[in-house]
Amino acid sequence: MPVIGFHNSHEQVHPAELLRAVQHAETVGFTAAMCSDHLAPWNPRQGESGFAWSWLGAAMATTSLPFGAVNAPGQRYHPVIVAQAAATLGAMFPGRFWVALGSGEAMNEHVTGDPWPRKDVRDARLRECVDVIRALLAGEEVTHDGLVTVDRARIWTLPEQPPALIGPAVTVATARRHAEWADGLVTINQPHDHLREMIAAYRDAGGQGRLIIQVHVAWDSDPERALALAHDQWRSNVFPPPLCWDLDGPEAFEQASAHVRPDGVTDAVRVSADLAQHTAWLQEYLDLGFDDVYLHHVGKEQRPFLDAFGEHVLPQLGVTAPAPAVAR
Repeated sequence: MPVIGFHNSHEQVHPAELLRAVQHAETVGFTAAMCSDHLAPWNPRQGESGFAWSWLGAAMATTSLPFGAVNAPGQRYHPVIVAQAAATLGAMFPGRFWVALGSGEAMNEHVTGDPWPRKDVRDARLRECVDVIRALLAGEEVTHDGLVTVDRARIWTLPEQPPALIGPAVTVATARRHAEWADGLVTINQPHDHLREMIAAYRDAGGQGRLIIQVHVAWDSDPERALALAHDQWRSNVFPPPLCWDLDGPEAFEQASAHVRPDGVTDAVRVSADLAQHTAWLQEYLDLGFDDVYLHHVGKEQRPFLDAFGEHVLPQLGVTAPAPAVAR
C-alpha cells in the first residue's frame, strides 16, 4: 500500500498558514509530509521563504506525521549544522524524520558570497558532506579537510537510530551516483521513460531503500482556474538542468519564464479539474515502482485541494503510513 504525503512549499505559503495546512492534511488522510528548504522563492509572485528547520519543529510537535526535508549542505549550510539539526529532530521524534541531501541551486547558495562551483565540484562536495553527516550521526568525532572543512566536531544529542539520508535526483547520472550512499531515492514528476531510467540506474548500481516522488499538481473545480494558477505560480519551474541550478534569484527565473505560455507548464505540473484524472496519474507513478508519493499543489491556497483529494483521491489509492525513516 502506498504512502501519500503532502508537500509543504515554503516558497509559496507563509509558515503559519503552512502549519495549519499540514495539520489539516493529516485530518483528511495524508500519511506523511515533506518540505522544501529555500532561502528564496522561485519567482517574486510566490513571495515567501520560511525557515524550514524552525517550522519542522512546530509541525512535528503538532502532528503525528513523519516528515522529510530537502537540504543542500556545503555552502549555505555547513554539514555539521545539518547533522545537528537532523539529530535533534530524530531524537525528539524517533523514526519520523528523513533528510534528502543535494548539491544545491545558485538561487539559495550564492548569498554566502563564495563562487558557485561547477556541477562536478558540487557533487564532490556533497559526497564529502554526506560522509561527515553520517559519521556525526553515528556519534563519531569528525575532522575533515577537503572541499569542506571540519575541526573536531561531535554531536552530543543523538537519536537512537540515525535518520535516513535520501538521495535527491532529477537526472539518470545523479540517481546512479547516489546509489553508493543513499538510504533511498527522491525525485520529481518527469516523463515516465525518464523515471524508469532513473530507477533502473539507481537499483542497478546497488541503490537501496524507498523510491519517493514529489508530484506537482494544480487542481480547481474550474479547469481554466487550475491552469491559470499553475501558470501564475509555477511557470518559473519548467526549465531542465543546468539552467534551474544556475539562475541566481527569483528575478532571473521571472525573466527566463516571461514567454512561457499557460500550456507550457503542463509537462511540469499535472493540471486538471477532474479528480479521477489526478487519481489515475498518481496510480501511474505507483505502477512505476514508487513507494511514497508527495503531492505539491502549486497554488497558494491549500485547503480546498486538501479537502478534495482527501475525500476523492486518497481513498482510491489505499493509503498507508510509512515505515520508520531510519538509516539502513
